[in-house]
Amino acid sequence: MSEFWLISAPGDKENLQALERMNTVTSKSNLSYNTKFAIPDFKVGTLDSLVGLSDELGKLDTFAESLIKKMAQSVVEVMEDAEGKVQENLLANGVDLTSFVTHFEWDMAKYPAKQPLVGVVDTLAKQLAQIETDLKSRTAAYNTLKTNLENLEKKSMGNLFTRTLSDIVSKEDFVLDSEYLITLLVIVPKPSYAQWQKTYESLSDMVVPRSTKLIAEDKEGGLFTVTLFRKVIDDFKTKAKENKFTVREFYYDETEIEREREEMTRLLSDKKQQYGPLLRWLKVNFSEAFIAWIHIKALRVFVESVLRYGLPVNFQAVLLQPHKKSATKRLREVLNSVFRHLDEVAAASVLDVGLWPRTRCGLQSGPPLHVGDTVTKRHSPDCCETYISQT
Repeated sequence: MSEFWLISAPGDKENLQALERMNTVTSKSNLSYNTKFAIPDFKVGTLDSLVGLSDELGKLDTFAESLIKKMAQSVVEVMEDAEGKVQENLLANGVDLTSFVTHFEWDMAKYPAKQPLVGVVDTLAKQLAQIETDLKSRTAAYNTLKTNLENLEKKSMGNLFTRTLSDIVSKEDFVLDSEYLITLLVIVPKPSYAQWQKTYESLSDMVVPRSTKLIAEDKEGGLFTVTLFRKVIDDFKTKAKENKFTVREFYYDETEIEREREEMTRLLSDKKQQYGPLLRWLKVNFSEAFIAWIHIKALRVFVESVLRYGLPVNFQAVLLQPHKKSATKRLREVLNSVFRHLDEVAAASVLDVGLWPRTRCGLQSGPPLHVGDTVTKRHSPDCCETYISQT
């Protein structure tokens, strides 16, 4: 699993030098690979509006994360027969998610930075809400089709006692349209085949001689036909049970059997027809949702940095990629040390960073997402920080 941390620090000379020191230390110690993370200058608006946007962006962040999880899971479910190719369908703007994050550029055409922040956030919220609505309707239709197909397929599974027999038997196996005769299907354990052949004619009166035929087998036994007079059905069933032969209730209805076969063919065809368009829609809109999510992250860094560092807007965002999972503790210690001057009290108390209020740093703590490449948020007492993980 790879991780990425997105941090911001004031853009004055002292803190830019601190960032350089951080880059030097993390590089020499092989702790992380660091790159600048460009965020455009937005129209700040009032302090009250920023505080409101901070709360709204937090909720939108959570919503986007949940939506991306659902979409990734939908791709997994749709590509059930090609699980090894799932990751290549979870891309952002045609590239893998890590590459998109590390080379992130704000999309000015889709989310103009010149419009008020409220408008940008509203555009993102509406876009994600529409994707969620479409996801629900499209996956619901496909899942209903898939469930119906699975239910039909399950009928063809199992042993001879439970599975459907419509795909096993044929019209020629039965005496049909007879007023007096009827053909029964009997399940005989494999060790009892010889006994069945010797005794079936004498299990009851009026059993047609030489009328039995093995038409199907499984691991436990075989399915035999036997023809007899209708009036001795009950007596034959009783005697068969006493000999551990099981009469399987089955009525040959050619119309019903043909209906089942046509239904299976139709469902298979419908699933095949829906598979391609649904997968393409998921690929396109997973990309759109993920791109929107990274823009939300950039907005959160901007808003929380302004709330933390004040006006005029002057901060630098940097993306850190820890080289090893075991290096994250040491990397956090380096950040605490390099940016100690930002908050002496915070730097002196690093044992429980989750206790620091949002007015100190803005980004609250949250667990990493375990689907594809993801972005979640962490809290640092020294600088505004966002946590990104990839699995």
